[in-house]
Amino acid sequence: MQALGDMSKIEFPGYFSERMASGNLRHRVRVEGHKRVKITLPFGPDDPRFQSAYIAARAGLKTDSTELKIIPNAGTVGWLVTAYLAHLRSQVQNGQASALTLKQRKPMGDKLIDHTSTSGTSTGRIYRDLPLMIPPHELIAYRDSLMATPGAAHNTFKFIKAMYAWAVERGHCPLNPAAGIKVAYKNQGGAIPWTIADLEAFKERHPFGTTAHLFLTLFMFTACRISDGIILGRENEKTINGTPWLSWQPDKAGSKIVEIPVLPPLQRALAARKVIGTTFILTDQGKPYTTDQGMGRKLKQWCSEAGIEGKTSHGIRKAAGHLLALHGATQYEIMAVHGHANASTSQVYTKDVERLALAEKAVARLSGMKW
Repeated sequence: MQALGDMSKIEFPGYFSERMASGNLRHRVRVEGHKRVKITLPFGPDDPRFQSAYIAARAGLKTDSTELKIIPNAGTVGWLVTAYLAHLRSQVQNGQASALTLKQRKPMGDKLIDHTSTSGTSTGRIYRDLPLMIPPHELIAYRDSLMATPGAAHNTFKFIKAMYAWAVERGHCPLNPAAGIKVAYKNQGGAIPWTIADLEAFKERHPFGTTAHLFLTLFMFTACRISDGIILGRENEKTINGTPWLSWQPDKAGSKIVEIPVLPPLQRALAARKVIGTTFILTDQGKPYTTDQGMGRKLKQWCSEAGIEGKTSHGIRKAAGHLLALHGATQYEIMAVHGHANASTSQVYTKDVERLALAEKAVARLSGMKW
């Protein structure tokens, strides 16, 4: 185990120093994923601010030395979480990870390093100061402390396992202590699909011509995610064979480009807008939404006004998937609309419909049977 705080024993991938003509050392860091891009640091590994500057440089960020903070000691859980989240920021900047993933995982990292150990000789110590090669029994104790919310525990350990896998690949630790830890969790199916009654109640309270009605129509006839709904607008419009279409790259990492025709209900709703902006859905002040949380809060208000509780924009997306399946769409057709990269993701909408069709055919075989 490397001694905590001994910077000379910690390897920093991408860091190197070179002797200049003046005889002074120049400290440089290659940006992760861009070996030809190098950032010069104002000091070397012996300076307590080096780690903060190094992590920023690996993410492609130049930081003023006066703004740098001393971050957790090298070789600790606190250091590992800081370094891994910086890596995720770099991935987001390079388009290799979703900003939503980073947003979800940062609170998990903060909660992990602020946790107080209740296990063995570490009892009473804060996780941020524990050696990064934390023993599995310590992580098991942490898992058990989260089991009042099994869904959150499941997602937290996905984050922890991914973080340690990243650390192992880069030589920060010899193995992944979280690899064999299981979290008892049963997927409850996520967001609840909107029912026909929900859709009708919403439209009755928010009639044609309102922003709320346009929101529902846009999400129903594009099956977009809310992270895409805040940016969809005129720049996503295109014409194919004389027909209006929408084309966009979903924000979620790994999603395929979605291109779908603008069907008449959505055409009419778009034409009825009283205020035209760069995006289709605008705030009460006539401006685009800047966050999906802001749009989500507005949807919650609209739903409450319509007497609908516990429903989300993702539930509209699920309702669209089920309706597509009921109207004969294949899982590959649903993949094209939802931007799914894997057929198994879209299969959840078609399997029940296919089972009903098979059951109908099977029972029909008995219709001529003498009884």
